[in-house]
Amino acid sequence: MASIILSLLVSAGPVSAQVFKIDSNDNILATAKTLAYDLMSYYHGNESGQTPGILPGPPPAGDYYWWEGGALWGTMIDYWHLTGDDTYNDVVKQALLFQVGPNRNYMPPNVTASLGNDDQGFWGMSAMQAAEQNFPDPPEDEPQWLALAQAVWNTQADPDRHDATCGGGLRWQIPFANNGYDYKNSIANGIFFNLGARLARYTNNKTYAEVAEKTWDWVVDVGFMDKDYNIFDGAHVGTNCTDINRAQFSYNNGVFILGAAYMYNYTQDAKWEARVNGLINSTFRVFFPNNTAYEAACEGVMTCTTDMLSFKGYIHRWMTTMTQIAPFTAAKVLPVLRNSAQAAVKQCTGGDNGRTCGFKWASGAFDGNVGAGQTMDVLAAVSSLLINQSKTPVTNATGGTSVGDPNAGIGSGSITSDLPDVTTGDKAGAGVLTAVIILTAAAAFGWMGTGK
Repeated sequence: MASIILSLLVSAGPVSAQVFKIDSNDNILATAKTLAYDLMSYYHGNESGQTPGILPGPPPAGDYYWWEGGALWGTMIDYWHLTGDDTYNDVVKQALLFQVGPNRNYMPPNVTASLGNDDQGFWGMSAMQAAEQNFPDPPEDEPQWLALAQAVWNTQADPDRHDATCGGGLRWQIPFANNGYDYKNSIANGIFFNLGARLARYTNNKTYAEVAEKTWDWVVDVGFMDKDYNIFDGAHVGTNCTDINRAQFSYNNGVFILGAAYMYNYTQDAKWEARVNGLINSTFRVFFPNNTAYEAACEGVMTCTTDMLSFKGYIHRWMTTMTQIAPFTAAKVLPVLRNSAQAAVKQCTGGDNGRTCGFKWASGAFDGNVGAGQTMDVLAAVSSLLINQSKTPVTNATGGTSVGDPNAGIGSGSITSDLPDVTTGDKAGAGVLTAVIILTAAAAFGWMGTGK
């Protein structure tokens, strides 16, 4: 029997021991530092001849679309804020400023072929985060973090972005020629809601909150969020948004739950406390089976796209920040996130270095599925464990230093004729992204059996 067991072990190959530990603050800091290093090894934008701000891509040039660069810098700002390690701050600042575009609104012309409201919004949320966490301000002649977030919000609040189809709401894509322009979805409207709630708190301007509440109401009224706080992907304008794609993705829950927490903080209204609690319950029910992050729509049958492989990190980061903005959530949420983080580091045993992270945290074993998103997920989960020793997001009345401009971006949100022509290849790329999302959702429905 012993010889049989030995033979099986040899045939299975070497088994790496777990490298990362999170059982003390010192170990969390050490683990986060190594994960940050490993994550930044995927980034080449600060190298000669490369484009600052973006991960390798977009397809077919590399795996990553423009928006994920914006998400990366939000993760790295959190890393600095939570650990105090400023190693990457200059790289982060360069990246966030390089991609602002000629109108300083995160609409650079070279990404028009796949520019969605959600893509622009991810960069805007990272700028908002930089203001809230007092990330070092740019030089005075450069765009400022708060003004950049306001510019994104203003372009998305423009009536041109909110047509009468489906009773209002943002479309997924911005240019009318893009595949996906006929689709309205939860993530685009969720980011707009999120940014509005945060700007209301930071600036103490109720207009942002009023628009945020109207956005929440529209999402509920159109059926993208149900009474149990399940959040569905979106629907097409041609059906008046009645063909709801019922796929659920964790970043939708994350963006709404953080926005709702900010609305609670700003208004102190009990209805927002109830909404936050409802979203917590829904999020844990769908995305944290056994208290471990799980991407329900795609992980079971591994139809996750490169985009979806990064979602776990956002739900960890945003729920963690929520516990500071709405402290009544901390006792319930933080133990679950700690358990999930433990599962995350347990499977980081792959690669030649013996610490490369995969995607399936709940499996307890490295699954070989690697990339920037997978590493970003684990870094987010680990660094978030330091939340209790970090400062609460500031406002302009509590120490915030970022300079704002309430008129930033106004009138600059249209895709004009002076932009470069969209090539057939660009359109094909955008079409592939749309098709992949639809096919992924279809596969998820077949597995989950939840379609109506």
